[in-house]
Amino acid sequence: MLMWRDCAGVAVAIGAGVSALYWLKGGKSVAELLSEWSSPPSVAPGTVQLIGNTPLVRIKSLSEATGCEIYGKAEFLNPGGSIKDRVALQIVEEALASGQLEEGGTIFEGTAGSTGVSLSMVSAALGCKCHVVLPDDAAIEKAELLQAYGATVERVRPVSISHRDHFVNIARRRAEQTKGGFFSNQFENLANFRAHLKTGREIFSQTGGKLDAFVAAAGTGGTIAGISKYLKTHVRDVRVYLIDPPGSSLFNRVRRGVLYTAVEAEGKRLKNPFDTITEGIGINRLTKNFMEAEPFIDDAFQGTDYEAVEMARWLVKKDGLFVGSSSAMNCVGALKVARKLGPGHTIVTILCDGGQRHLSKFHNLDYLEKMNLSPKDCNDLDFVK
Repeated sequence: MLMWRDCAGVAVAIGAGVSALYWLKGGKSVAELLSEWSSPPSVAPGTVQLIGNTPLVRIKSLSEATGCEIYGKAEFLNPGGSIKDRVALQIVEEALASGQLEEGGTIFEGTAGSTGVSLSMVSAALGCKCHVVLPDDAAIEKAELLQAYGATVERVRPVSISHRDHFVNIARRRAEQTKGGFFSNQFENLANFRAHLKTGREIFSQTGGKLDAFVAAAGTGGTIAGISKYLKTHVRDVRVYLIDPPGSSLFNRVRRGVLYTAVEAEGKRLKNPFDTITEGIGINRLTKNFMEAEPFIDDAFQGTDYEAVEMARWLVKKDGLFVGSSSAMNCVGALKVARKLGPGHTIVTILCDGGQRHLSKFHNLDYLEKMNLSPKDCNDLDFVK
């Protein structure tokens, strides 16, 4: 089926009066091409029907550098701008169906930003309200987007999940204290994982089941859990890799089976342990969603902030892809996997969101300078170790 951008390209060829029609569409006649254009794209009955079915994009620069085919699932094309649209829709639809949430009720969530944006969009579309609690070190663009969608925004200082005033714990309390309140609980709600079984099915369909590896970072764990379960069930010998940012313990969990030493047992840390400028990925506890992923993850890599920053600049310069911090880290992971497997393999990762909601931090040169992460705009990929 032709997409509109295909039609536009062919229309230019017609206007030029050349035989490029045959080059563009494999020698089809004008009549045959026009018959394919007879039906415009279907009309979505509402905003939430635009969620999902995102395309895979070949990341040309990484593919050519490694001899692999490296694809990113363009989740920034969802209507709310990120992969979290899928999770928000699944959580809200399941809650409405089960009676945990009623139309007109208020959805509460603690999030570093993107899930809140998606929940606020889905809430508005399905007749609910949204209250988001987020750490005050999250990019300001995310708070502004939340407010633009009509959500109530509560910014709090970042602390460990063991602290009663962690943003997730505050959101849970707010829901309990509010009539008609529902705590969406993205970290522990397995609707998150279930949403990405469909993402995995899309990747399987788009690659024809011919892929060798999937790689992604984890925050809640829902994305890597749902996708890896579907792919491992349907693709023989596919391998799944985790890419983990600084300050996160999931690399140790995958490689060594433990999160902490005995001194740093789960729930004992009282300060925020993270040491990364990436947002929405990395965690120092086991969530129900990540536990769904554990049986399917074959190995893990560690990434650095420097690698993510340079990768983001590389993708803009070489591919015209303007992505956020987690997407950049995922592409670091894809490159590491390609080097491990060698040429001739097909690798898929996730482009979680665009760079537009990271302008004040991850894509801000002054901020990066303060963090000693000023990009060098490298001319090769040696910045990934």
